[in-house]
Amino acid sequence: MALFSYKAASFEGKLTNGVIEAADEGAAISSLKSSGVIILDIRSGRGAASGRFFKKKKYDLLTFTTELSSLLNAGLPLDRALGILSVISEDRGMRQTVESVLKSVKEGSSFSEALHKHPDVFPRLYINMVRAGEAGGVLDTVLDNLNQFLEARKELKDQVASAVIYPAILVATSGVSIIFLLAYVLPKFNSIFQDMGGSLPFSTRALLSVSGDIRQYWWVLLAMSFLIWLVFRGYSAGKAGRYRMDGFKIRFLGSVVTKIETARFCRTLGTLLASGVPLLPALNNSKEVMTNQVMADALEAVSREVSEGRGIAQSVSKTGVFPQLAISMIQVGEETGQLADMLLRVASIYEKFLKTAIRRLISFLEPALILCMGLITGFIVVSMLSAIFSITDIQF
Repeated sequence: MALFSYKAASFEGKLTNGVIEAADEGAAISSLKSSGVIILDIRSGRGAASGRFFKKKKYDLLTFTTELSSLLNAGLPLDRALGILSVISEDRGMRQTVESVLKSVKEGSSFSEALHKHPDVFPRLYINMVRAGEAGGVLDTVLDNLNQFLEARKELKDQVASAVIYPAILVATSGVSIIFLLAYVLPKFNSIFQDMGGSLPFSTRALLSVSGDIRQYWWVLLAMSFLIWLVFRGYSAGKAGRYRMDGFKIRFLGSVVTKIETARFCRTLGTLLASGVPLLPALNNSKEVMTNQVMADALEAVSREVSEGRGIAQSVSKTGVFPQLAISMIQVGEETGQLADMLLRVASIYEKFLKTAIRRLISFLEPALILCMGLITGFIVVSMLSAIFSITDIQF
């Protein structure tokens, strides 16, 4: 027997957290359903389910979709499901949003129209998928697709973020250590060298000069750094600057960037098509979720050619920015009439490729950063030792 923690709601909207013992997850779910509750989340282990719900604001949309999908699949009407969510939502901002959506639905607006009033919470892609689900009478299925899509997108973001944590910490700690040496340790040696007299090596004099400048003009350096950051941020925020920066990313991090954007594009387009969104609107929505402007702009030509009657695989191939394997698989899906399924399969493949690419990049980046910081620190130490040995007439 194993323990499963769960989060559930009654049909009246009362939220319940607890732990149940069962042979497996299926048996736990069956037991909970027979007790007359709607399962919102269930996970193996004591206390595992509670950490998922409205703990961070950036996950509100995923949580809302997961819980609404569970309630609709349990047979509740939309207004009743929204009413329960407005009660059990722990985040104040999201609770107010759900209450506003519920009010609009009760006043006669469609669900997609109600969501459209909150563009800061519900992106256009999300609204278009909901609209397609309403038109086809398959809103619960569309919400399941959205839930899978948001889960996959969150996992992809977490994967990329976790990969850069260690290099970022390494650079930060090494940078702080070097600044500490230059601003605090070296000035103490400077006074010793002045008392002892003698000629110092060029490397030592250069380091002491840099150390003195940092101590005397640190506020100028800080202001200049902030100004450079502002200028860079303003330049990269513009369309031309962002395009050039994204072009550099493709040039120097091509494998990782193209895999991220290919997975994102195929996951989005496949989910939209599977939910009943027409191809052209789906392409336009897919373009909006891509973060690399070079690859996003390439999709404009794809949309134009598809609107003229050309195949999507042929149009994507002409852009020259998407991997050939992805294009070949999209072509197969187009020819067999299973484009949505093939796009989702391509996304899964490139998400796996991405893990390998990130691992390789980090395996190269970590020793390179350690070597670089070690050389800088070593240069400082050797310069100081050279000065000490030269003053004391010890051959180095």
